[in-house]
Amino acid sequence: MTDPDRPSAPPDAPPPPGGAAPAGAPAAPAVSEAELRAMQAAEEAKAGDPALDDVESADIEIREEKEEPFEKLAAAAKRLSADRVRTVLETLLFLAERPLSPQDLRHATGIEPERIEKALDQLSGHYREGVCGIVLHEVAGGWQLRTSPDNSDFARRFLNVKPQRLTRAALETLAIIAYRQPVTRPEIEDIRGVDCGAVVKALLERRLVKILGKKEEPGRPILYGTSREFLEFFALKDLASLPTLREFHELSEEHRTIVEQETPEPAAPEIAGTLDALSDEKLRVDLEASRAESDQALEELERAIATADEKGRSAEAALAEKAPGEADPGVPGAPGAPGPGPGPQAGGR
Repeated sequence: MTDPDRPSAPPDAPPPPGGAAPAGAPAAPAVSEAELRAMQAAEEAKAGDPALDDVESADIEIREEKEEPFEKLAAAAKRLSADRVRTVLETLLFLAERPLSPQDLRHATGIEPERIEKALDQLSGHYREGVCGIVLHEVAGGWQLRTSPDNSDFARRFLNVKPQRLTRAALETLAIIAYRQPVTRPEIEDIRGVDCGAVVKALLERRLVKILGKKEEPGRPILYGTSREFLEFFALKDLASLPTLREFHELSEEHRTIVEQETPEPAAPEIAGTLDALSDEKLRVDLEASRAESDQALEELERAIATADEKGRSAEAALAEKAPGEADPGVPGAPGAPGPGPGPQAGGR
């Protein structure tokens, strides 16, 4: 029998130290002594020092200072060297979480716009693809430091993230909105031929599309357009950077050719030797000289042919003017014309 005055232990309560676990209760996992000490230290750190509970905290931070006037900042920026300007902009671009426009950099530093543009050109040349692990891209109307596309696999593995991919339906809908904006949902569905409500909602949630307003027509349908995040996602400077329809078809044909084309076979040794020989500078000069002589000879031949044609046309015109049956003594082979003279003797020159 149980004692009614004795409180019963909860079903999940651990067994008392040194005692056996209650019948039917699950076995408690074994906890090492090191883990117990770590848990105890964590609890003590949360509780803090009991001796300081009644002590008021002192103010150890310096009070916020007033922001320096822009005129004074601009005056100080004029004394900065070109290398100093470049390092200042590099720092701000590294800290920024979004693309910074030249106006943003001007407001933060007071540096003249001309010097900012020059420094950005220098930085874009320094952080170019294929050379550095970080590249400077002009996207969404501003400048932003990004990881090099060549190292994207390593960056994704380090961050443990998957590449962001869009479905075919999302890409088709996004392309229609990008090229036809502002566009309504019925217009999108008229082009695609299917319902696009779910896809448009997903693009809105991804912030690749935004609402621009309502169209002035019956029903006031909502107008959709691309957002700033759309430009950042596809690394576009602005909407004018989108490929034209002609460029899109040429790009598609080029990609199709690359996919269908087989891997080229390695060049034969004799071909490689010929290429090495053609790379000789002296041989190149000789080939250019012979090409020039060939071109000159071809021009002389064309002039001679043109002269012969002109003489032939003159002779035909002269023959046409004479009466029928009248012989022309000057034309060899005509009736009454003198025959050819005796040819050279055998063995003569």
